[in-house]
Amino acid sequence: MRLSAFSTPGRFWRGNLHTHSNLSDGALPPEEVCRRYRAEGYDFMALTDHFVGCFGYPVADTVPFRAEGFTTLIGAELHSGPMSNGELWHILAVGLPPDFAPGNAPDFRVQPGMETGPEIAARAVAAGAFVAIAHPQWSGLTLADARSLTAAHAVEVYNHGCAMGCDRPDGFAIADLLLTEGRDLSLIATDDAHFSEPDHFGGWVMVKATENTPEALLAALKSGQFYSSQGPELRDVVVEGNRVIVESSAVVSVIVQGAGTGAKAVHGQSMTRAEVPLERLGASHWLRVTVIDAAGRRAWSNPVRR
Repeated sequence: MRLSAFSTPGRFWRGNLHTHSNLSDGALPPEEVCRRYRAEGYDFMALTDHFVGCFGYPVADTVPFRAEGFTTLIGAELHSGPMSNGELWHILAVGLPPDFAPGNAPDFRVQPGMETGPEIAARAVAAGAFVAIAHPQWSGLTLADARSLTAAHAVEVYNHGCAMGCDRPDGFAIADLLLTEGRDLSLIATDDAHFSEPDHFGGWVMVKATENTPEALLAALKSGQFYSSQGPELRDVVVEGNRVIVESSAVVSVIVQGAGTGAKAVHGQSMTRAEVPLERLGASHWLRVTVIDAAGRRAWSNPVRR
């Protein structure tokens, strides 16, 4: 069984799904944000400004900044309803229609009668968006919170802005628990770039699609046809019998994780192919792969059901 990102037709396109401009709390105008990602070799990006009233509920029009070899996805970071800690949800929505209707979120404070996080997420999915639970560790998200957001396609498992700004970049604990409970989720790495600190060009998705168009990229994201990276390349992931065969750019560690304590690592030097036995994963009904290069940079596969 080969992961769909490596078996479907097309090629990989590099993109960032979480970015801010001065339409909300970012430092740069949308045109310059798009220019920088294009200059850094990205194939696409999504500008996802904060969808609250004090910024005018922006859904940024980045269509004018598309160019040959570079496209954009339309999106926003949605905020509505309190999490368990009393703060507003942060929900990433990529592929929103430009006229997505605002809720009652005039600022970042909870308002009486406002939509819940699960309600606005479901509304975004119904409008055609790819929806992800943003930065669970930074948000102080509980497992009960995450369980309630049933419309989400993905969990943001690495957020570079949270890594650089507060050392809280992680979403794997929440993602792994949801996977163990049977949720069908993919895993995204992003920048959450504001360009007010070194929060950019540190985490991205590699999306497999036949063409670099918003429609093809969005369909591939919803289907889980991608992997996430800080630098290393994943080239193939195959589950064959009681082992996983991983092909990649040169790495020093290949790790397969499953439910609970289930995990097995293979270590070496300049490895481009590794076979990882699955005995340590027991009866886990899902698994995912991490590779780590000599500089400590990681790439992560999406989960696969066994």
